[in-house]
Amino acid sequence: MIILLTGHISAGFAQAAKPLMTLKQIDPEFSSIVSRNAKAQILADGFLWSEGPVWVESQKMFIFSDVKKNMIYKWTEEKGKEVYLKPSGYTGTLPRGGELGSNGLGLNLKGQLVICQHGDRAVSIMDAPLDKPQPKFIKIAFNYKGKRFNSPNDLAFLSNGDIYFTDPPYGLEKNVDDPLKEAPYQGVYRISANGKITLLTDTLTRPNGIGFFPGGKTILISNSDPSKAYWYVYDLDKNGLFTHGRIFYSANEAAKTAAGMPDGLKIDKKGHVFASGPGGIWVFNRAGQLLGKILINDLVSNCRLSGDEKTLYVTSNHRVLKIVLR
Repeated sequence: MIILLTGHISAGFAQAAKPLMTLKQIDPEFSSIVSRNAKAQILADGFLWSEGPVWVESQKMFIFSDVKKNMIYKWTEEKGKEVYLKPSGYTGTLPRGGELGSNGLGLNLKGQLVICQHGDRAVSIMDAPLDKPQPKFIKIAFNYKGKRFNSPNDLAFLSNGDIYFTDPPYGLEKNVDDPLKEAPYQGVYRISANGKITLLTDTLTRPNGIGFFPGGKTILISNSDPSKAYWYVYDLDKNGLFTHGRIFYSANEAAKTAAGMPDGLKIDKKGHVFASGPGGIWVFNRAGQLLGKILINDLVSNCRLSGDEKTLYVTSNHRVLKIVLR
């Protein structure tokens, strides 16, 4: 095992005495993915809970949700942090708190912004160009068999246009005990290209991050439950339904001593997994072998790779980070 310290917090932060990022190599393959010279920097701060990061190559911008502020921010090299869209996840008129805004974000085959909206309990498409955002939304999923979703959280896209998404209770003000909760479970669903909604599993206690391995035949889902802090993997059958579900990796022991749960994740073109978990970002190969960790001095929620996969953008509690991997 090799531990390297790299990147420091800027002056003015309470944690200034601690390194911003620590690399923990467990397998030699880790160094081919994350260089020993990897550097981390804080891009922006001042958020209440940053989530749902997306790198938009066509606009050279990084966008992400502030779930509690009900808005999406963007960051560019030229202008830094700016408000991108408000409101982003709750368009109702009744005052409410909690995690009401957008969470997971993504781009569909048409290049449109698809948004998991906690407050509106829907998966929606922003009805505006990426470079001229407006809070106008087309809901593409808001209930299953007449029961409203809990709070769509994260999503992944197949090459045929199907969208898979998780639906934990985190956007409900009283979480799993909220009187407005209609489904008796936490589900993972598919929105087919023709608009049909399919329940894929109702057995996960807190489904959260989601992503496809290259080829689109296997899917990885994180479960952010302290008693079942697992990453699960499923194969897809010929109809795109889940089969052969099993545990990919357990973070139960780590969760006892480090802050954070299995949450957002991203998978690169070679099948390497970057998954937020206890202590920071865990890096796996597609066989479920833990290669190393990018330990972050903060509570990490999610991450996103740049187009060339040389940079990792991390949403980390009240701030967002940029890590040059190699």
